[in-house]
Amino acid sequence: MGWMVPVGIVGAVSASHAFRTWVRAKHGYPLESDHGGKRHRLSYKNGIGPDDERKVELLSSENERLTGQVSRLEERIAVLERIATDPAERTAREIDALRDR
Repeated sequence: MGWMVPVGIVGAVSASHAFRTWVRAKHGYPLESDHGGKRHRLSYKNGIGPDDERKVELLSSENERLTGQVSRLEERIAVLERIATDPAERTAREIDALRDR
């Protein structure tokens, strides 16, 4: 039974080291080498992985779509502002001109 204490201590230290390494790797921190130096995890080009590239592509396309939508909404708001600030006679003439087409 006396051998269980040293084995338990060695097991706890090993489990602690494995857990710390896993947390560091998961969050992108540099890992410690066996000789006390730091090693960075291997990365795709410039630290961006394939999943990150896909996210950038999706966000870029969504950004383009939203930019276009904002532009269209700005145009519509400008038309509504013009309608709201123009005299009623002019607006009525423009509507009649559109009907005549």
